[in-house]
Amino acid sequence: MAGWTTQKELLRMEIKQREEEGCDVRGFAERFARLGADPAAVESLYDELMALPIAPDFPYEEPQTLEGIRAARPAHAVFPKPTSPIAQDRFLGAWLGRACGCALGKPVETGCFMGGKDGVRGWELVKRWFEGADAYPIRGYTPHASRAAQDLGIALSPWCTASERETISFMESDDDIRYTVLGLKLLEEKGLDFTTLDVADLWLNTLPYNMACTAERQAYRNLSRMPDLLPERGDPAQEEAFLHFVRTYRNPYREWIGAQIRVDAYAYAAAGDPEKAAELAYRDAVLSHVKNGVYGAMFCAAMISAAFCERDAERIVEAGLAQIPRNCRLTQDVRQAMAIARSSATAEELLDRLWQAFEHYDPVHTNNNAALCAAVLLFAGDDYEKGITTAVLGGWDTDCNGATVGSILGAKLGASAIPAHWTEPLHDTLYSAIPGFHPIAIRECARRSKALSDRYLLPGKGE
Repeated sequence: MAGWTTQKELLRMEIKQREEEGCDVRGFAERFARLGADPAAVESLYDELMALPIAPDFPYEEPQTLEGIRAARPAHAVFPKPTSPIAQDRFLGAWLGRACGCALGKPVETGCFMGGKDGVRGWELVKRWFEGADAYPIRGYTPHASRAAQDLGIALSPWCTASERETISFMESDDDIRYTVLGLKLLEEKGLDFTTLDVADLWLNTLPYNMACTAERQAYRNLSRMPDLLPERGDPAQEEAFLHFVRTYRNPYREWIGAQIRVDAYAYAAAGDPEKAAELAYRDAVLSHVKNGVYGAMFCAAMISAAFCERDAERIVEAGLAQIPRNCRLTQDVRQAMAIARSSATAEELLDRLWQAFEHYDPVHTNNNAALCAAVLLFAGDDYEKGITTAVLGGWDTDCNGATVGSILGAKLGASAIPAHWTEPLHDTLYSAIPGFHPIAIRECARRSKALSDRYLLPGKGE
C-alpha cells in the first residue's frame, strides 16, 4: 500500500491474489524469492503476473459487470418492496448499531487480535484480553488494561484509545463510519443515479488520502493520475478502461474488505429493496474492487436493506446471497459458514470452526469476514449484544464486522432494542473527519437517511 509498503511487497501479495483468482502461479514464489531490489525487475515480474489468464479448470463463475452478476444469480423470489415509509427507529437503530459495533471492535483492530500470534488464533487472543480484564463474557466496550498484555505480550491498537471502555464518549473517526457518511453525502448531492466516477470525484474532493487504506489507498493513488487519464464522460468504453486501471493497477487488495464497509448508506436509502441496494453498492465498489470484493459489498448491502423489513436471520442472509453469483467463492464460503453456525453450540465453538475453515485468507479479505458476519447473524438471532460481541470476538477485521453486524441488527430491531449501556456512552455524537460531519449527531444522520428512503419509496412524499 502506497506509503505503507514497498512495490516488492505488493508483488508478494499479488502472487497470492492471482492464485485466488484462479491463475496458475507455479514458479512465481520461487522467482520472487530470488528477486533482488532492482525496481525494473520487480515491475517486469509484476506485469508478467498480471498477464496470466484464468485457468480453464477454475471451478467458479465470477463476472465483473452488473449485468453479468445478475445473470449469474440464483433463481430467487423478488423481495417485496415496502409500500409505506419505514419507522425512524429502524434508521436510528442502523446508525447506532453500526457505531456501537464499530467502537467495540476498534481497540482490537490490530495485528495480534486480527491474525493471531505465536500459534494462538486471533479470536482466542481477543477472548484472553477480556478475560484478563475480568470482562468476559463481553458485555461492554474494550477495557484499556488486561493481564493478557504481560502474559501474552499483546497490546491494543495505539490509535483507538478514544474507543476504550474508560474513555469512550463519542464515536471516534473511523473508516467504517467515514464511508457511511460519504455515502450519505453522495446520495444527498447526486441522488440514487450517481455513477462510479461521481464516487471518484467525491473521494478526491472530500476524503483525505491518508485516511484511505489498502484497496482504497491504491485506487486513490491511481485516481491521482486522473488529469492525464480522465475519460470523456458519457463514453462507456473510455470510462470502463479508466476504472479498470484505477481498481486493478498495483492493487493486490482488490478482493479485500474495503468495498464491503462502504455500503451502509446505500442500503439505508434503499431500505427494503435489496436488489436496489446491491446495485448502488456495485456502483461504489467497482471503483476499487473486483469480483468477490464487489460481491461482498453487494451481499452486505442487500442484507442490510432486507433487515429493515425482515426479522428472520436466514432470510436476511439469503436476501444477500440472492444478489451475487450462485457459483462464486463468496457464495461457497458464506454457505459453509451458515452450516457451521447451525451446528455450533457456543460462540467459542463457532469461531474456532470458522477460523479452521477460513484462516487461509488475509485477516482483512472479503470472504472470511463476510462469512463470519453471516454466521454470527444466524447464531445471534434477535440478540443485538450477542451479535456485536461475537462478531468482534471473532478477530480478523474486528471493527468492520462489529459495524456490519451492528448495522443489520440495528435496522432489524430498531434503536429502542439496543441496550442503553452500548448507546449512551456515544452521547449521540460521531466524528468522521468529513466536513459537515465532524462532529454530527447520530440522530441527524439517521433522519437524513430516512428522508432519502422516503423519497425513493414514495417519490414526492418524502422530506
